[in-house]
Amino acid sequence: MALISGSIGLAIGLIAGYLRWVDVVIMRVMDGLMAIPGILLAIGLVAVWGAGLFTVILAIVVAEIPRVVRLVRSIVLTIREEPYVEAAISVGTPVPLILIRHVMPNTFAPMIVQATFVCASAILIEAILSFLGIGIPTDIPTWGNIMAEGRQLFRVYPHTILFPGVFVAVTVLAVNMLGDGLRDALDPRMARSI
Repeated sequence: MALISGSIGLAIGLIAGYLRWVDVVIMRVMDGLMAIPGILLAIGLVAVWGAGLFTVILAIVVAEIPRVVRLVRSIVLTIREEPYVEAAISVGTPVPLILIRHVMPNTFAPMIVQATFVCASAILIEAILSFLGIGIPTDIPTWGNIMAEGRQLFRVYPHTILFPGVFVAVTVLAVNMLGDGLRDALDPRMARSI
């Protein structure tokens, strides 16, 4: 899911950050999508298309694309002013080639870090949707489905909800810590300060 939202967000962010006349329209659409909380957007998509794996994936991807677009756009806005990009423009390099050769490689390190946060968000959204009974079908074991089944016996056996909840929290924490570690390892300014 991080790969899908990252690829779509990368393409839209490159276009929005480099072509100023498209930027206004794209960013207003992204602002509108970001105004809706991800879980409400996911519930709305599940209500329209029904519960299932494809709908859950679509709900997570649609909720995460605006964040990726904003990240890539901010990087492109700074990179397009660099001297090597201006030099490429001055010698007549076509815009798609400039974006692929000079701008896109500079987005990879932040995109890798963003992918870890998208992964953590996807785990939480899937668990919430499955817990509510509108996500992945109940015959597929997920942490959300396990917690939903344990609701009836919570007073007698609280561990049926406690342990899957702890595992979700630890997994999300581990993925976020991986993202922080990758940010520290991939950021050249952090390497100089240590």
